[in-house]
Amino acid sequence: MREDELTETTPPVPTRLLRRPEVESRVGLTCSTIYELMAAGEFPRPVPINGRTVGWVESEIEVWVVGRIAAARDTNQ
Repeated sequence: MREDELTETTPPVPTRLLRRPEVESRVGLTCSTIYELMAAGEFPRPVPINGRTVGWVESEIEVWVVGRIAAARDTNQ
């Protein structure tokens, strides 16, 4: 898929995996809130890295943030 074919719901090619503290920092949510949103299907799920270690796909987190911003802007108009 070419870059110009990407849509708002199509994440770009993953560049890196983020560990939980960085995800919390980027989205401004606590660990418990992130896991509550994941349980509700409203936040990207992590992928296994090794053993019990997981990471979130950076591009999926960015798409989630952009979606939250878009939703906030739509409700304020």
